[in-house]
Amino acid sequence: MNQAKLKKIVFRCLHYLLMGTISVMMLLPFSWMIATSMRKASDSFTLPPAIFPTIWNGENYRRVFENLKICKYMANSLIVTLGSLVIMVLFTSMAAYAFSRIEFKGRNVLFPVLLAGLMIPSQSISIPVFLIIRQMKLIDNLFSLILTLVYYPLGLFMLRQAMMSIPKSYDEAAYCDGAGHIAIYARIILPMTKSTIMMMVVMHFIRAWNDFFNPLLFINSNAKMTVPLGIRMLNTSNGKSNMPLMTAAVIISLIVPLLVYIFGQKYLTQGTMLTGLKS
Repeated sequence: MNQAKLKKIVFRCLHYLLMGTISVMMLLPFSWMIATSMRKASDSFTLPPAIFPTIWNGENYRRVFENLKICKYMANSLIVTLGSLVIMVLFTSMAAYAFSRIEFKGRNVLFPVLLAGLMIPSQSISIPVFLIIRQMKLIDNLFSLILTLVYYPLGLFMLRQAMMSIPKSYDEAAYCDGAGHIAIYARIILPMTKSTIMMMVVMHFIRAWNDFFNPLLFINSNAKMTVPLGIRMLNTSNGKSNMPLMTAAVIISLIVPLLVYIFGQKYLTQGTMLTGLKS
């Protein structure tokens, strides 16, 4: 065996060892969650802590469905997530098309202003947003959550960059055939940026599904709660919580975003490779 081939084998073994170590480290929190969800409440904080429960107990999952309206909360989260997703994709894609394909006065000034939302924490503007939602009489209404999630500056940036990478010759050819901006946007630009749009969809879905602050601010009734806020209700009034029951609820709530992530994983990779390129 020559030296070059030996180096290649050693490098490959080290590569697999490194990837395996990183994978185990990333899987440890999930394995801890699954193990905790199968414990009894009295075994949650024993010292020294045990990696696996002494007695595997699936009773916590049954109690989640009996004591917590988890299906109702998941339905509310789906309504908010899908509703905001449809509106966000429509408005963001139209805005990205305008900023990337149409020349108008103030374009180079307005775009950084819209992107400034990336630097402003949502909590810092919670009071004016709350006052606006109250004036619109949308307190304790799921539509208030949809409205607060529509603005997605990161998606606007990614989609604009993807659209700018498309040569303008496509637009010129479409103009020669009599197409207008709407036809070019719908028939040419959107299909060519499908990977970036799908990446934006997956990222926004997880963002909206995990949103806790806005439901805490705008939702009062138990029937309108989303999954993160509903799981928070498992805490007792004195701040103590049943950790196995909460982790069981969290694992159930992870099913939907996990399926979305598995479905959109290839689009995340493709969209990351394409975003930032410019012709």
